[in-house]
Amino acid sequence: MSVWQRMSNNVIKLMNITLFKIILFVLIGVILFFTLYGNVKPEKLNVQLFSVADQTIRSPITVEDKESTEKKKEEAKNQVQDVYVVNKEIAQNRVDLISSIFDSVTEVNNEVEKELEEKKKKAEEEDKDKDSIKEPSVDEKVELLKGKLTNEVTNEIMDRSLKSLIPYSEDQLEIAKDITVTAIHTVMNGKIPSDEVENAKKRVEDILKVNDGLTSDLKSASIDLGRFAIIQNEFYDPTATEEMRQQAVDSVEPIRVLQGQVLVEEGQLISREIHRQLELVGLLDSDNSIQPFIGLGLIILSILAALYFYTFKRISKEKEKNIQFYLMFFLVLSVTIVLMKTISMFQQFEYTEIGYIFPAAMAVMLIKILMEEKSAMLVTIILAICGMIMFNEGVAGTFNVGMGIYIIASGLAGTLFLNKRNQRNNILYAGFFISFINIVTILAILYLQNGHYGAKEYGVFILLAIISGISSAVLTIGFLPFLETGFGVLSTIKLIELSNPNHPLLRKILTEAPGTYHHSVMVANLAESACEAIGANGLLARVGCYYHDIGKTKRPHFFIENQMNMGNPHDRIPPQASKNIIIAHATDGAELLRKYKMPKEIVDIAEQHHGTSLLKYFYYKAREKGGEVKAHDYRYPGPKAQTREVAIIGIADSVEAAVRSLNAPTTDQIDSLIKNIISDRLQDGQLDECDLTLKELEIVRNTLSETLKGIFHSRIEYPEMKK
Repeated sequence: MSVWQRMSNNVIKLMNITLFKIILFVLIGVILFFTLYGNVKPEKLNVQLFSVADQTIRSPITVEDKESTEKKKEEAKNQVQDVYVVNKEIAQNRVDLISSIFDSVTEVNNEVEKELEEKKKKAEEEDKDKDSIKEPSVDEKVELLKGKLTNEVTNEIMDRSLKSLIPYSEDQLEIAKDITVTAIHTVMNGKIPSDEVENAKKRVEDILKVNDGLTSDLKSASIDLGRFAIIQNEFYDPTATEEMRQQAVDSVEPIRVLQGQVLVEEGQLISREIHRQLELVGLLDSDNSIQPFIGLGLIILSILAALYFYTFKRISKEKEKNIQFYLMFFLVLSVTIVLMKTISMFQQFEYTEIGYIFPAAMAVMLIKILMEEKSAMLVTIILAICGMIMFNEGVAGTFNVGMGIYIIASGLAGTLFLNKRNQRNNILYAGFFISFINIVTILAILYLQNGHYGAKEYGVFILLAIISGISSAVLTIGFLPFLETGFGVLSTIKLIELSNPNHPLLRKILTEAPGTYHHSVMVANLAESACEAIGANGLLARVGCYYHDIGKTKRPHFFIENQMNMGNPHDRIPPQASKNIIIAHATDGAELLRKYKMPKEIVDIAEQHHGTSLLKYFYYKAREKGGEVKAHDYRYPGPKAQTREVAIIGIADSVEAAVRSLNAPTTDQIDSLIKNIISDRLQDGQLDECDLTLKELEIVRNTLSETLKGIFHSRIEYPEMKK
């Protein structure tokens, strides 16, 4: 056993202790914290007001500049002018008022005329001189007119104007009213603010002056009435004004200092506004800022929680191999994160795009080959999160989303390209495929960012993408043997290498026990098809079958498949000795495999494929000879099959040997034979310690039957050539 394997086994024993599991999680958490700490630690700046900046400073976060926002809102509010509205009712009211004045003059004249006629009529009746009755004077009529008007009108309109209206007839007054009302209506339909009232009066006066349809006295009176009618009709509306100002305030978008935004250029003077923005984003108070570390802690806790629920929740307490796999998982993840941190440190030398050289698919391919695809997906997500933080172009607390996309694309490419049948040299082909995906991803990110780069810059990006893909493959090939050896991992690639016919043990079987070799190949075909039918590891079953009878090479002629043109040596020895030789091939094979440092899974197949089954032939032969014979003495030492693959190999081994013993087996004979062998193993308890279900056993039976029918199909008999 190698030093690495001994160390691995010691660690596995510790892994069964809960405290060690906690230590392992704490260790990975510490690695994550210290590798990401420098990328989230707020940058400490020694910036003085009115000093000159010695470097270009960018904002590490996106934050609202409330002071600038409030200032902009105040400016928008002040730009809204007062809202004035025109009261249309005022125009109509003033027109109605002037119309009523003219109507009142006509009414006074009619009343005076009527009263005068009544007095004359009464004088005639009384035989008085009607000529002595005089018409009321103009002043008297004016007084009567004032009685019909309001105080506002009588105070504002001069008596001269009223006197000028009294002498005119109703038709003349009607014409004057129409002309005056029209002029008033024309002027009052426009806006007349308080400071434009006099100008409006002047406009109505000008309209009436140019009218030739009135006498001078009547025109003068109409002008006075027109000027009187014109008043302010546009008034300040506080409610509408406030609404407009509120709309202007609401339309102002919050002013934000964006993450990555340049706050001050190198050599620029630190003004009060720049100093305020530096303080706003926390660059002047970095010693007291703990929020970035709280955020980092939450991210690490989320990663650890995902690892816990995906790893140790999946570990079976009976299977040390799973614990060993996940210990390797943490080791690969830790080494990759440290490598990522090392590459990210070159950003301080202005190599801001150095992250694209990171071999993002290395850990993913290692986990995919050594463990499973789901674990590789989890590694991809974790590395993408770490990459977004580490490759933040030197701006603490920012996220490089492009790098996260790049790592995810590269990791997925490595996961999807590799399959369970990949040879070791196909990893290099995967590197070329990853390089192509890297190039496509980088170009997509650059175009999405609307970046303007020259041919030289694009060439550098493409070169970095190619190096990332190829180095991922090279490092995977380089690390794979160490991990396989150190943790005793039986990977797909290792299985393919073990299936090489030139392997020393396979050549040993072929040369020393050729019958056993061909028997093993037949069993391998049966076991692989049955395992793949139920979702078990068919490749492991095939390779395990190649070596499962390696113990027969110690005494090959004691096994019937190797007895060509010779007698059976068991006929010359007692059944007990024969039993010991036959049973020993399982333990002898396990010892030989351990000597050649074969993987534990292969050793288990050789040791467990017979389980504790009874060696019936020699047991019954011993009973026939008489004496006390115990069935326990004629059973294999075991243990029983612990996995589905071992159980299926045991069934296939028995089935192949049994069918081969038949002379021209028929379909019904094959079906009956397989069913009896599986039923016998079930009743004997040989399948009690593996997780094969009855449904899977039925699938295994059908698969073995179909495969054997294809092997032992009928053939035509060729006629013998005669002279």
